Parts: sequence; structure tokens; C-alpha cells
Amino acid sequence: MKLPLRQYLRLLAKYLKPQSRRSLLMGVLLLASIGLQLANPQVLRYFIDTATGGGKVASLMVAALLFIGIALTNQGVSIVARYVSEKVAWTATNQLRTDLVAHCLDLDMAFHKEHTSGEMIERIDGDVNILSNFFSRFVIYLLGNVVLMIGVLLLLFQIDWRVGLAVSVFALLANYTLIRIRGRAVPYWTAERQLNAEFYGFLGEQLAGTEDIRGNGATRYVMRRFQQLLYNWYPVNLKATMSYYMMGMTTLTLFAIGNALAFALGAYLWSIGKISLGTVYIIFYYTNLLTQPIEQIRTQLQDLQKAGASIQRVEELLLMQPSIAAGSGMPLPTGTLAVEFRHVDFGYTVETPVLQDISFCLQPGKVLGVLGRTGSGKTTLARLLLRLYDIQKGEIRVGDVPIHWPDLRLLRQRIGMVTQDVQLFHASVRDNLTFFNQDIPDTRIIEVLDDLGLTAWYRSLPNGLDTELGSDGEGLSAGEAQLLAFTRVFLANPGLVILDEASSRLDPATEHMIEQAVSKLLNGRTGIMIAHRLGTIQRADEVLILEHGRIIEHGSREKLAANAASRFYHLLQTGLEEVYV
Repeated sequence: MKLPLRQYLRLLAKYLKPQSRRSLLMGVLLLASIGLQLANPQVLRYFIDTATGGGKVASLMVAALLFIGIALTNQGVSIVARYVSEKVAWTATNQLRTDLVAHCLDLDMAFHKEHTSGEMIERIDGDVNILSNFFSRFVIYLLGNVVLMIGVLLLLFQIDWRVGLAVSVFALLANYTLIRIRGRAVPYWTAERQLNAEFYGFLGEQLAGTEDIRGNGATRYVMRRFQQLLYNWYPVNLKATMSYYMMGMTTLTLFAIGNALAFALGAYLWSIGKISLGTVYIIFYYTNLLTQPIEQIRTQLQDLQKAGASIQRVEELLLMQPSIAAGSGMPLPTGTLAVEFRHVDFGYTVETPVLQDISFCLQPGKVLGVLGRTGSGKTTLARLLLRLYDIQKGEIRVGDVPIHWPDLRLLRQRIGMVTQDVQLFHASVRDNLTFFNQDIPDTRIIEVLDDLGLTAWYRSLPNGLDTELGSDGEGLSAGEAQLLAFTRVFLANPGLVILDEASSRLDPATEHMIEQAVSKLLNGRTGIMIAHRLGTIQRADEVLILEHGRIIEHGSREKLAANAASRFYHLLQTGLEEVYV
């Protein structure tokens, strides 16, 4: 696997361009460090030649102080350069994480159903962490080490053309060898990163379901699967790691050859009187210094092995496009919203239809009760209205506007939904209720809490709206969590409210509180109630019954209840509501 150079450069340009000044400073500091590294050996050569030639002590002292000064200055420049490079890396990688999270949130539900949360964490954070060195040092250090290498070779040519030629051939062969080894190693790191993501995806999923796994005796299966993933991961990781160490061992061998070459050339030229003892030292020093850029290039290429796989995975993720296209921005009407389905067909896969030829019209301000067995398509109706999925055939209109015309964000702001599973965040009560919308005043939040009967609960909070809630709703009863979900909808003030079995897990007393909240919520709004109990839809104006993805009955609740031939009448008489759970 080879990544085109333009992928590397495109990623670098995108995330380093906003930091152009800081990146330029990093380059200047690096060039200064290179100049100091090349200058100091010249001082040391002067010191050696002066000492062996019987020079003055004062001259030796000046040379020694100059050598120490240059060395300390070089260390200071290196520290500042490292600080700047780390700042560049953190800024770039944090922006990349932000872009990846925002991109993933824009992807439709089909994508998120196919990828576990653990896998996504590994791709968004793990892969980006590996790119930290790529952003902070790769280009600057790679180019800087090339400049250092060229500077060393030019100085060696100046000393003697034979030295310059021999060391140049050595440097070219060394770099060619390292590049060839790197090319063979990239596929192993790509496979290793993929298995890494799969492993952490599995681990995250199992840890989230620990209670169910232990309660249902599935621990042995989980451990077998865990061991199988480790078994599959090991040989790939071994190959990737061995390729990493192969580059290290190759570098050590090359360094040994380089030192031997420097000693041989220096000894020969000194023996025939062509160079001084100080020059013999400087040949050895520069040849040894040449190993530094080779080692740095080797390190950068090793990191590039890992970064190459991560870059490919990041690029693949960013190239994924949502199947649900954004609307043209046509606004929805204010107030209550009408709902209309026209011959709608939908399936999560084309081969398996969930809804077939669904047609009904719900007037503004009316409430529709939806009944049906599990798997009949009740919840799917709600998902389609929120455009979490797009239909394959037909048309859905909200407020007499085709559902694919409004902006997705606007559409979802105008439709409120409460389900039986309330998602709470590890954040303050305020942020949990407003979904982090800072424009909603505290007075409005408290007013809604009071209206829903949560005043006592609110007053019990140690820090009021600033009280932190756990992501699992720790400290909240099911009824309180459900009422918080209703509060969210009240604060959003939508024109259409969908209640998806919102009270199915509550005890009768708590359900009575929820029913009061439902009455307030549906007042002056269009509502769709996906019912769990027949009693829940007694406030509905219309009833729609689904079976196997088709409408088998739809009409006025009162008329259907009075019609002895209707399915709804039969359910009311027999009380067989459990088949519609």
C-alpha cells in the first residue's frame, strides 16, 4: 500500500496553514540549530591544531569558551524549537479531532449502526494521536535533516574531494536502504491499526453491556471472542513491530560502517600528510554527525509507517458522505405542523422493506395514536419524520413542505421527540435540559420545571441548575429522567411532537405524572403517539394501526371505537393490548 504524496501534503497544508507564523518560527529555529551544529566542530578543530602546534594558552581559552557558548546556545534553541513544535502538533491534531467529530455527527444513522462507539473513539483519537509527530516535526525535521546532511557533505568536499565522495555514496545508500524498508512496512501498520480499532470497538461495546452480559451468563462467550481478537491481532502486530525494529537494526549497522569509513579515510590522509590531526577529528565528527540526520530520517520514516496507515483511515473517514442530502433551506411554517405520508416505501436495506405504501394525513393540532406489534414499523415512522433515514419511494410532507426541502437542523428543531430511553450527558442540569444552548434563560428553565411538577426535585439539587448529572442518570428515577426529556421538548417549543412509547417502563403512579406532562406538551401542538398501552391513546384524535409494515386501519378514534367491525374496537373489547407491546 502506497499513499500518494498529495495526501500527506494536503493534510499538512490544511492544518498547518492557520499556524503559518508558528511553523515558520519552527523552521527558523531548526536552521539556526543546524548552523550551530556545523560551526562548533570548526572551533574544536582550531583548538586541536592550536594545541598540537604549541599555540598560546589564551587562544585555547577563547576557543574553549566559544565552543561551550555555541553548545549551550544550541541546546536553548533546541528547547524552544521543541516547545513550538509541540504547540503546533496539539493545535493541528485538536482541530483534526474537531473536524472528525463534526463530520461523524453529520453522517446518517446507517453509518453509526455499522460502527461501534469503541471503534469510532479509536479512529478519532487513536489515529489522530499517531499523527501528532507528523504535524509537529515531520516536514520541518525531514527538510532540516536533508539540509544538515547537505551541509556536512559540502564541508567534507571542502576538506578533500575523496572524503566528500566516499561519504556521499555512503549517505545515499543508507537513505535508499531505509526508504525501501519503510515501503515494505506500511501495509503491516495499516492492518495493525484496523485490528486495533476492531478490538477497542468490541471492548467498548462489551463494557457498556456488562450488566446484561453477566446477568444472562454470556461471560464465557465474551472471553472467547476477546481471546480470538487478541489471537488475530498478535501476528499482525508482530510483523509490524518487527518491521519497526528492522529499521533500527539497519540504522545501527549503517552507523558502524560510517564510523569505520571515517576512521579509514582520516588515518590514510593523515599518514600521507594531506591533513592535520584536527582535520582527522573533524572528518570523524562530521561523518558521525551525518548519522544524526540519517537517524532522524529513519525515525521520521518509522513514524510515517504508522502515520501512513492513520492518514489513510482518517482520509477514508472524511471521504464518507451522508446518504441524506442537506435540504435547500426552505423554511417550515410557524406554529403547529401538518404531517402527510404519500405512498411511502422504506427499508433499512433495499431487500427487506419495513414500511410499504404508507399514506395518511394528520392535520395541524391533531394527535395521532399509532398501534402495532413489535417490528411493525412504528418507530420507523418517527425516524423518517426526523430524516434519520430517507425513504426509497413516495413522499413525506411536514407543514405542507416536502421533508427533504428544509435544512436538516431546522427540521429537527421543529420536531420534538421523547422516547422510553432518555440519554443524559455528564454535564450540568442546565446543559442536559437545553442541549448546551446558552440562549435559553434560567428563568425559562425553572418555569418549565415548575409546570411539569419537578419543583421539589429542582429544589433538592445541591447546586441548582449547575448540579452535575452522570451520563447514566445516577440519582434520577425513571420518571424524573422522563420528565427531564419532556422539559427539553418544552424548551425547544416544536410544532410537532413524537412520543415513542415514552411511558412504557414506568409504574402507574409515575405514569400518571407523565400523562399530565403529555397533556401540557400536546396542547397547541400536532402530536404522534406511538402507544404501548391502549389507554395511552385515549387523548388521540385519530388511530393508525400497522401490521407487517402496512396500514391496516386508520381513522377517527371515536368512530373506530364505535365501529364493531374495526380492529381498534376489537382490541378495546378484548383488551389484547399486550400483542402491541
